[in-house]
Amino acid sequence: MLHKLASGLCAEVANSLNCLEVSLKGDTPGVSAKALSFPIHCESKKPRISAAFEVIRVLPHPLASIASRLEMWERMWENISMGKLSATAVKSASRPGRLGDGDGLFLIVQRGGTKSWMCRVQKNGNRRDFGLGSASKVSLSLARERAREIRTWVEMGLDPIFERRKAEGIPTFKEAAAKVLAAHRKTWRNEKHEGQWIRTLETYVFPHIGNVQVSEITGPMIRNLLAEIWLSKPETARRVRQRIGAVLDWAYASGFRETEAPMRAISKGLPRQPKNDGHFAAMPYVKVPSFVRKLRERESFSRFALEFAILTATRSGEVRGATWDEIDLEARLWTIPKERMKANREHVVPLTEAAIRVIRRCAELRSQDCALLFPGIKRRQPLSDMTLTKLLREMKEPYTAHGFRSAFRDWASEETDHQGEIAEAALAHVVKDKTEAAYRRGNLLNKRRSLMQDWADYCTAK
Repeated sequence: MLHKLASGLCAEVANSLNCLEVSLKGDTPGVSAKALSFPIHCESKKPRISAAFEVIRVLPHPLASIASRLEMWERMWENISMGKLSATAVKSASRPGRLGDGDGLFLIVQRGGTKSWMCRVQKNGNRRDFGLGSASKVSLSLARERAREIRTWVEMGLDPIFERRKAEGIPTFKEAAAKVLAAHRKTWRNEKHEGQWIRTLETYVFPHIGNVQVSEITGPMIRNLLAEIWLSKPETARRVRQRIGAVLDWAYASGFRETEAPMRAISKGLPRQPKNDGHFAAMPYVKVPSFVRKLRERESFSRFALEFAILTATRSGEVRGATWDEIDLEARLWTIPKERMKANREHVVPLTEAAIRVIRRCAELRSQDCALLFPGIKRRQPLSDMTLTKLLREMKEPYTAHGFRSAFRDWASEETDHQGEIAEAALAHVVKDKTEAAYRRGNLLNKRRSLMQDWADYCTAK
């Protein structure tokens, strides 16, 4: 073995002065001293390589780069480690390093004493390493079997990771979606987003491909399920397409699919959707005072919530989720925590007398131990996201609750002398210009208080 090693490694560099010097234990027939001198670009000190060697000394190469030194050292190490390991050797190995069993199988010994198997495969100039498990759980014979399996897959042009995933069992789309939801849950601002994910998949996707393995899902399958809602529910269809793509991207990255999902091609295969300006239907601000008077004829939490949303120019979700501990009646402030804000930033809303009257009426109707200002029908649950829209429909108004924010902004621009940045701050809009945002550190509370008082006076004028 040594003769073969020497002739194989030293053919090009036998005369180098910077070499690895090896002393043999006893006489080794057929191997000359010159044949066992070969360059090694590494600055290690006496690494122990095999029981056949007594002393190894590595001299640094003055010209080679660090990368080439390490590469030469690894090549030499792998070729020297051609002797087969034994179960006893695996069990007794304790020195940190890498012990070769041959054919690319290595036992990796960590500094802490943990040991694991690794298979190195090289084909067409590309080298890949595959972990085979802990040596405490995977025996030497099983590691050899797994290494042979990996080498066979590579020779056949197959991806070992994908083949191993197949052997473990490829998940269905429904199972994969559950894993994606679990992975993304920590990054979402609120539970509503997660609920939307689940509902859209359960309604439009699972009935078609929920029980299909992710590796078997094709472009036509996705296209056909999207076609059912592509024109009738364009916004929902686009969200469903994005969520299917997210699940299949995870499957591809996890080795469960050989190819990425052809989402762009699928979109090209669907008809063009009708254009939408993307704006919420907004009531003209000149109609708001008469609407508020009409709204006050009702007595319900949905009415209180809508009036409060109008007077504070806040989003429907921020109002429906408002709690009593966010309200400071003495300071006349409503502090919305960042977790409930779209921009993930705390927002302080100055409260006018009209808004405080709404709060006091809610306090009179408050149920015991209910933390919500505007509870829904179910105890301790907020109003649903459709409650305010339903109220507007009952009042024969073709507008949205969110549209009152636009009415407020138009009124501030056309009917007042308040600066635009004050109105934008009242709406909790993020300043897009990073430089301007860096200098605008205050929340303009006093100026916003004056603006909101003017807006309340306008909305409640008789």
